[in-house]
Amino acid sequence: MRGARIRAWLSLAAAIVGLDQLCKLLAVRALDYGIPLPVVPGFNLTLLHNTGAAFSMFADGSGWQRWMFIVIAAVVSVWIISMLRQSPAGARWMPLALTLVLGGALGNCWDRIVLGYVVDFVQLCYDTRCFPAFNVADSAISVGAAMIIIDMIRPSSGPAAGAHAE
Repeated sequence: MRGARIRAWLSLAAAIVGLDQLCKLLAVRALDYGIPLPVVPGFNLTLLHNTGAAFSMFADGSGWQRWMFIVIAAVVSVWIISMLRQSPAGARWMPLALTLVLGGALGNCWDRIVLGYVVDFVQLCYDTRCFPAFNVADSAISVGAAMIIIDMIRPSSGPAAGAHAE
């Protein structure tokens, strides 16, 4: 049964990668680079290439960052898969969080390997300021990371938690 569980989580990660790549392909085909396409106020589709990390950190590097981010994604992916293998049978929250991070990391890693940069296309703006563009993979990583943080700060519901409540 453990093998079926890990395959289910890995299938979800693969689906996230597939959705991410499909959306990026559509963005590349439909958008002109750097030209915002307003959808609704505060939400644009804007095709951009990110050679750096989140918020384009390290984007001005000479190319070393591409390989560093590929190695980091590979190491994190192996670690996440080992964590998924160790997850308890009934666990859902943490395996889902880890799977979201895994799918997002692999989606962006694919871009770095194949293209040398990550394709971003979702841009949120307020007034005259825009948040850095992002993509489906970035969203999956962010939601997964938020779930991990919530899991770390919320009180546990195990037997020990009951002992503390009394």
